[in-house]
Amino acid sequence: MTRLKSFLATVALAAPLAAACSATPTTDNLETETPTTESTTMITLEANGHILTAALEDNSSADALRDLLEKGPVVVDAHDYGNQEKVGSLPAQLPRNDEPTDAQPGDLILYQGNQFVIYYAPNSWPFTRLGRIEGVDATELKEILGPDGVSVTLSL
Repeated sequence: MTRLKSFLATVALAAPLAAACSATPTTDNLETETPTTESTTMITLEANGHILTAALEDNSSADALRDLLEKGPVVVDAHDYGNQEKVGSLPAQLPRNDEPTDAQPGDLILYQGNQFVIYYAPNSWPFTRLGRIEGVDATELKEILGPDGVSVTLSL
C-alpha cells in the first residue's frame, strides 16, 4: 500500500509539470523587440587643435548637415556670442525644425537655418537641435573653443 501511495503522489506531482512542458507556447503576453537598423551618425569637429565627436539628431536638419558633410569638410568661422555660445555661418541653408529648446553645454544647434551654434553654457529658445558633443564638460568645451573667434572644421 505504501508503494501505491508513493506512486500516486509522484504521478500527482508530475502530471501538472508534464502538462506545462507540453503546452503550446503563445505570444499573447510576450513582448517582442523590433531590432533597429538605424545607427547614430557621428561627426567630427576640429577646433584649436582639438578633435571632438558629436552624435547627430534624428531630424531633417541633421540629415541635411550630414548630406552637406558627405561632399567634404565644412569650415565654420565662429565668434563668441553672449558668453554662452560660438556661432558662425554655414555654406548652405538647412531645413529648420525649431521648437522650444533648453540648450546645454555641448549642444549643436541650427539657428535661422544657416547659423551653426556650439553651446558651452545653457540657453532656452526655439532652436533646431542638430546634435551633441560627447566626452567633454562645459569647462573643457569653453577652454577648447577659447575666448575669441574660432575656426571649426566639421567632417564625417
